[in-house]
Amino acid sequence: MGKREIRSSAAPAPLGTYSQALVAGDFLYTSGMGPIHPETGEVVGKDVAEQTRQVLANLSAILAEHGLGLDDVVKSTVHLQDLHRDFPAYDKVYREHFNEPYPVRTTVGSDLMNILVEIDFVAYKQS
Repeated sequence: MGKREIRSSAAPAPLGTYSQALVAGDFLYTSGMGPIHPETGEVVGKDVAEQTRQVLANLSAILAEHGLGLDDVVKSTVHLQDLHRDFPAYDKVYREHFNEPYPVRTTVGSDLMNILVEIDFVAYKQS
């Protein structure tokens, strides 16, 4: 069956040599998404809460291209520029978007390029 690329114009276009998402079998894997407005290319939000909302909107648009939603996410990897400062505000927004059982999640502090949060997903779509 191989792998198939998924693209959404409602999410930022890749800035490098990568796909927005790939489908392999019953799983969709997204690239890390930042808080970039898909039309302007500008960073949205001055704090981690605003930026997290934009990141989740970008990722939701990619999921939707494959008929998926946030309830189909099984794994997320989250990078925060300032893990200790921003985790509570980020987690509050994240919690507003997901239902139990929550996806498994890895959250780490990372040196990000002029953004406060980057997230990628693995989602499952039963064939």
